[in-house]
Amino acid sequence: MLRILYILLATITVSCGAVDFVKEVQPILEKHCLKCHREGYKKSDYKIETRTAALSDDIIIPGKADESYFIELVELDDEDPEVMPPSKEVRLTKSEKKILRDWINEGAVWDEAVVLTMPTVINFKRDIEPILKNLKKEEIDKLKEWVDSGAKWPKEDSVNSNLSKRIHKKIVENQKIKLGSDMQNYASMIPASSSKFEMVAVQGGSFTMGSPKIEKGHKPEEGPLRKIEISPFWIGKCEVSWNEYEKFMIDGGRRKKDGTKQFPSPEDTDIDLVSRPTKPYVEMTFGMGKDGYPAISMTQHAALQYCKWLSAQTGHFYRLPTEAEWEYACRAGTDTRYSFGNDEKNLHKYGWFIDNSNFKYQKVGKKLPNPWGIHDMHGNVAEWTLDSMNKNGYSKVISKDPRVRGKDLYPRAVRGGSWNDFPDALRSAARLGSSKSWKIQDPQLPKSIWYHTDTQWLGFRIVRPLKIPSAEEIEIIWSTGIDHETLE
Repeated sequence: MLRILYILLATITVSCGAVDFVKEVQPILEKHCLKCHREGYKKSDYKIETRTAALSDDIIIPGKADESYFIELVELDDEDPEVMPPSKEVRLTKSEKKILRDWINEGAVWDEAVVLTMPTVINFKRDIEPILKNLKKEEIDKLKEWVDSGAKWPKEDSVNSNLSKRIHKKIVENQKIKLGSDMQNYASMIPASSSKFEMVAVQGGSFTMGSPKIEKGHKPEEGPLRKIEISPFWIGKCEVSWNEYEKFMIDGGRRKKDGTKQFPSPEDTDIDLVSRPTKPYVEMTFGMGKDGYPAISMTQHAALQYCKWLSAQTGHFYRLPTEAEWEYACRAGTDTRYSFGNDEKNLHKYGWFIDNSNFKYQKVGKKLPNPWGIHDMHGNVAEWTLDSMNKNGYSKVISKDPRVRGKDLYPRAVRGGSWNDFPDALRSAARLGSSKSWKIQDPQLPKSIWYHTDTQWLGFRIVRPLKIPSAEEIEIIWSTGIDHETLE
């Protein structure tokens, strides 16, 4: 009797963990393989439309993924000329490769009645154009921007989505100011701490973004010049300091690689459930100082999760500034190289850079502010923005509150220059794109989504827009800084 029970339990265990061919394997094969391995395609003798065809010539050996030539080809390095699918095609993700391997090891179960078919091809004129005819130009522009960024569709039932909805509800309920004319500067304490941060009210308006070709230090990616309209927002008076950031960064509970709690409990608050950094192996100030100094070396994802955490704490929506918002706030109504004029001889009064920084960051707010009362927009630490960066320059498509939503993790736009830069990099229009090289050295193994250890000159400041986006858009914004396939 006991022996029978063991057999039944084993059967249940296997069946519960089995790969579902129709739901998991079939979409992968149809998306990545069927284009070249089907009847009518003469360049390949190997066909994969049916199980019988796919298992021919021992390309797939049921129960033996390691001996299957199929697995050998899909697991080659992307640069290998023999890799499948070919390098010019969409690459298989790590999770897709694992599904295929598990499926073969489980016996390559595939009902012979199931025949693979080519995915439906969308015809633009037939299927899309009639829909677009009913949309406004600004709606079409928004759709184009979304498609260019990868057309990511959020999962409604995800843990992060539900958490964002709860935080959004709190933000909406807490919203008291409706008009830009009612906005004022304010200071706020981070609950359960002694840390205070200050926000400067920035009225909406328009400005010319970028730099002219005749400007000293001009680079091609700073053009073409374009007229931009900006909606009202608040921006941090100073860069986020360690006094504020460390409250988020140092968490006593155990965290997974993605920052979620290792052992969540029913007593957890929304603040507890916000993804937070895993503990680094090194001291992240690198001996340059902590109290009153800017926080550094975080990834864009880490900066955005801080914004999410702060939003949950305060009941206000915080995020990174867009490039347009950052430059608008930096210029503060000016159109010169710097917010104080064109003469870089005065730069030492307003910013920390390579000539006066003593080769390290300095305490925030110690230099003169720009005309709108915002400190350290020129130098000290360079600052993350929300945007992806097109190194070929700006698009003229969107002129109101533009945001570049690139599908690639690198490069993302960084502004302001730092203590380690020469004056040209501190200009109001100067831009820098992030690079994977910023984490060659990493305080964690495997490489973390939280730290750019080689950027001891990089920090951020926060923005609070007057207009609150939808819960879905907020989740998209807070998830902008992560490559979900590689967690890098």
